[in-house]
Formats: sequence, C-alpha cells, structure tokens
Amino acid sequence: MSVASLAGQQRVTSHPVLDLPENPATVEFSFDGRPLHARASEMISSALFANGIQIFGRHAQDGSPQGIFCANGQCSQCLVLADGVPVKACITPVQPGMDVRSLDGLPSLKTDDLPLEFRREIPQIETEVLIVGGGPAGLAAAIELGAEKVRCLLCDDKASLGGKLTLQTHNFFGSVRDCYAGQRGFDIGARLEKEARATGTIDFWTGSPVLGVFHDGVVGVLHQGRFTLVKPARMLVAAGAREKVLAFAGADLPGVYGAGAFQTLVNRDLIRPSQRLFVVGGGNVGLIVAYQALQAGIDVVGLVEVLPECGGYKVHLDKIRRLGVPVLTSHTVVRAEGTERVERVIVARVDEAFRPIEGTERVFDVDTVLVAVGLASVNELYEEGRRVGMKVYAAGDACEIAEASAAIFSGRIAGRSILADMGRPVEIPPDWRTTQQILGSHPGPVRGSYPPPVGRSVYPVIRCPQEIPCNPCTEVCITDGIAIPEGNILGRPKLVGDCVGCLKCVAICPGLAISLVDRRHDPTGKTARVTLGWEMATGRLSAGTVVPTSGAEGEPVGLGRVVRVLSGKALNRRKMVVIDVPSAEADRVAGIRIRLPETGAPVSLAVPPTDSDVIVCRCERITKQMVRDYVTATGARDFNAVKAGLRCGMGPCGGKTCGDLIWQIYRELGIDRSEVQPPVHRPFTQEVPLRAFLSEVEHDGGV
Repeated sequence: MSVASLAGQQRVTSHPVLDLPENPATVEFSFDGRPLHARASEMISSALFANGIQIFGRHAQDGSPQGIFCANGQCSQCLVLADGVPVKACITPVQPGMDVRSLDGLPSLKTDDLPLEFRREIPQIETEVLIVGGGPAGLAAAIELGAEKVRCLLCDDKASLGGKLTLQTHNFFGSVRDCYAGQRGFDIGARLEKEARATGTIDFWTGSPVLGVFHDGVVGVLHQGRFTLVKPARMLVAAGAREKVLAFAGADLPGVYGAGAFQTLVNRDLIRPSQRLFVVGGGNVGLIVAYQALQAGIDVVGLVEVLPECGGYKVHLDKIRRLGVPVLTSHTVVRAEGTERVERVIVARVDEAFRPIEGTERVFDVDTVLVAVGLASVNELYEEGRRVGMKVYAAGDACEIAEASAAIFSGRIAGRSILADMGRPVEIPPDWRTTQQILGSHPGPVRGSYPPPVGRSVYPVIRCPQEIPCNPCTEVCITDGIAIPEGNILGRPKLVGDCVGCLKCVAICPGLAISLVDRRHDPTGKTARVTLGWEMATGRLSAGTVVPTSGAEGEPVGLGRVVRVLSGKALNRRKMVVIDVPSAEADRVAGIRIRLPETGAPVSLAVPPTDSDVIVCRCERITKQMVRDYVTATGARDFNAVKAGLRCGMGPCGGKTCGDLIWQIYRELGIDRSEVQPPVHRPFTQEVPLRAFLSEVEHDGGV
C-alpha cells in the first residue's frame, strides 16, 4: 500500500515552556521498506509522525485508512507489524533495526521456531495495598500510606509516573499551600513522584497495566511482559479517566483524535503533528489543548462548543481568544472530510435541541480535528473489586471527574481512609473534604472583574470575572495588596493595598489574567507601559516591534510597541512582554494577537450526512444506523445482545470507545437507561499477548 505523508510534519524544534533534548540518541528502523530514523525508545507511532507518516494501515473490514486515535493503548487504530508481530504503535517503542510494516487487512501469524510451553506456575505476590494508577490521586495516596510505612505496590501502565500531569504545560489553579497552585503540571507530577519514592515503602511497577480482578480477589498484572498475580489486602483504584468520543461523519478519518493523544504527541514526544488544527469542545481540556497547540507553533483555526457558553474556566477561554482564535458557541461539527485523511471540517450552528441548522454550515481547511468533549471514569476495576467482595477504594477521576488539584486531595483522603480501616491512628482533617469539594467545583457564574484602581501610577489589572478556586496572586503579593473580598478561594481577587510593580502576580497567575500598568515612563502622559505574561514564541517580539493588542475577551484594542521581553528563572519558564500603548488603552490591553481570526467559508451540503455515514464501533466498523436498526428490529434492551448481534464491543478496545455512543443511541430512541442491561466487564481489561503466559523450553542442548 502507499504511504501517506504530510509535507512539513516534523518535530517540535522550539517551545516556550518545554525543555528540548540536545543531541538525542537516534536509531534506524524501516517502515514498509523505507529507512527512517527515530529517537531511542520513542513509540513507533511518534516516530512515524515525526517522519510525516500518519496512515499506518487499512482496516480488514472495508479498507479504510487507519492511524492514531487514542495514543493510549486503548484502541487498535494504530496497529502495525513490528518484526512480523502485530502491535499497537502508540505503546510499542522502536527498537534498532526494527522492520515495521503497515497492515492491509488481517496480519499473518508469525512462525516462531523457539519451543514454547505454558508456564507451569504463575508468580503471585502479596501486598498490603495495591494502588492502580500513578497519577496525582495514586501518588498522593501513596505518600500518605508510605508515611505510615505501609507496604504498597503501585502499578501504572505508562513508562513514567505522574499520569496526565506529565502532559500539562500550564500553571495550575487552586491553593498555593494545599496543592501547588502556580506550578506547572509536569513539575507537580515530578514533585509528587519524588515524595512518594522518598517514603521507601512503595514498590513501583511502571509499564505494568492491571488487567483484571478475579473472583478470589486476586488481581492480574502484566509486569515486564509477564502475567503476574497480586493478592492485595486492599486495593485503591486511581486509574484516572478516558476521553469520551463524538460520533459524526468522518470522525474515523486519520487526523481526528482526542486531546490526550494530541498532548502525548506534542508535550511528551515533542512531535508537531499538525499545521492547521480545529478543536471540538469548549471545556477546560479543549481550551487548554488549543493553547498548547499554539505554544507548539500549530495554527488553531477555530473551536466550537455546542452549548451557548463554554464550560471551561473563562480565563482559559480568554487566553486563546486574545491570541486570535475564534470560538463559536452553539455550534457543532457536522462532518470531517478528506480522501485519505482530514482535509477540512464543516461546522454549523445548532438549535435548542442541539441539531444543526440547515444553511448555517461553514467550512474550514484543516488537517486535524481535535475532539475534547469530556471524560469518563476508568472505574471497571473498582466495580469488579466490589462485586467479588474485595476491600476496594477509589480516588481521583476514577471516583469523580474533576481537576488534578482535587484529585490530589481525593488521593490524600483515600490514603488516610485506608489507614483508618487498617486501625492506624490517623485522622482526616475536617477541612480536607471541604477543600476537595472546592477544588473540584464547576466554575461559577461570570460576574465580571473588579475595576482597576483610579489615580495610581502603577497597578495590576486583574481580570478574574468568574468564581474558580485560585489564590496564587494573593499569596505572592509582597505588600499583601491583593485579596479576595468574598473571603474564600472561590472569590475574585481585587487590589486592596499598595502596588510597587514587582510583577510577581503577573508571573504566577495561572490564567494569564493579570497585567501591570505603569504610567511613570512618559512625562507627557500620552503613553503607558503595560507588562503581560507571555508563553508563546518571542521571535517576533523584538524591541521596537509594533504588535496588535487585544482586550480581555479577545476584542481588538489597538497597537503597542514592544519595549523589551523579560525572562528569568524566577518566572518559571514564563516571559514578560513590556509594551508601550496609548494611555487611554492601557487598562484595556490584556494580550497580543498572533493570528487573524478566520470565519470559514459558507458551504452547502449537497448530500447531508446520515447515520449510515457515522462510525460508532471503530474496531468492527459498525455504523450508527446499523445499531439503530438492530435495536429497533429486535427490541434489544441488553448491551450484550447488541454485542452478540453486531460485534460492537468485541474489538480490541473492548467497548471503551463505542459504549457511550451506544448509550446515546438508546437515549435518542427514547429508551431509558434503566431499561437496558449494561455491558458485562470481565478480565481482561485489555489484550494480553499469549507470550505473557509462555516460557521457552529448556533442554540439554540449551534453550
């Protein structure tokens, strides 16, 4: 088959926040006979993307092009042959000299000359506590348990700990004292890992997915490629969340994938997978990833949110609007189009029932559509543990979807709860649960920011119009001049005292919502100096450059002249751009526009998409219409009946992507969820290679 490439797709060569490796080690491998280079130990999928290859094979069912989708080992979109063995490219590292082949249909089984047999004994170990997941909740719980010298085993399916924190480049919200607010996500993850390892009582198994809970309370783990049994006295599930998917025509094209996959490619593997990106979803994840794409030098053409207002923090929304990204609320994606991969996306306004309004369609030329429409708890192991009578607990997103700061407190509380159940003399401080609730709360209504002061020569302009948990600016002000009048961390900060222009509030604000106005530099009073926090490239911001300025919500303000760009270790990878602007505009200047918003071109859909164009089950290529017809014809009120009749949920993802979509189809058919028997989850939670249960046969002549 032909290899599809995108010209100019390369690695991230500069980044305003992330450190790029100098002279990284490389290895040679090949793809369909074409010699290529990869960075040592990087995943096959990232190596292929770095070489401009984004189509990895073709589906056996209908020959449709396949590429990356989840980048998390959950689906099978990225299946390739590596040295003759079918593997998921996103979780299989490149090896020197590896022969990678695209899959066109089903793979042929490899002939193995080594004599193999089933292992006579599967090793089983015991532990006081098994922690499933090494993200913020799992690590926080491990710190609490380790402090009391409880022997724990922490298993995580990734090669490194920290969970999604490792992919977050932004400064976190919340409380400085309670959950490291003002620090960047990847720094928080590293700090939690260091604290957990320092306890000395935790065994860490990375690259070791937990595969299932069995009826006798024994847990299966794939450790170092071998199936291993763990018998815990207690189990804490902190496995995080998986992304929800959205069903629309063309959603199965290469170039449509989730926010987590994008963050993995860009922020972990430093791949620049796109030139023109479109985001679907205005929650925190969609807004943050749009911002992170701009940081990596990727043009964000637009963002749509089906609701009348974006559900994420308004400061996240305003950050991308100030840079020039158009945000279309009450809009949805209608179709992604392209021959072999995404070439354009069509969006439309929706009515009160969230149905696209005919005649409002607009088309944008893009190469990537990023879907960020929410998260679902990964709680199957918790539910199975409860079913078989284990002493099992849940924390973080596996318990309730919330911010990482709330997950930290959730893990702390879970750790203390386990200790209490073990009879250890510990207490859960009463304010912990309150703090967790506050940190996990949804953003409050937009009430507007407090107005800037009048009659001062130097002062911060604080643009926090919404009640969200955040207090770094109040903690760093050296004059105690910033306070939250509402009296709690959810309030909106306000200047209440003196300002000496130290810039600490501008440097730490997670939402880049504070600028400093200094009117002392122009004796005539015609201009004022404004300092902005900046986390984009600075190449076009040299002294003397004239830049377009934008207001709090991205509205054009005027022009400013760059005076200088400040940097330093104390700014924690953030820059400060100092610009001179007309004095009358100073209080309104909140950002610098780096792109001109696009409106898209009107388009008429000659053939509107139908349910037959919408793939629900990616593994088996089952359409929405096929599911609707089956449920209507058979009256099926059991997920397992749909599975048996259509094979939905029988593919490698095990129903992780199609499950929510089938629930949605039942809802659209007017069938209440309580009437439908949910799917049965059994071990294994993911595919396990047969080799994990085998060993090489020894004989007199050797192995």
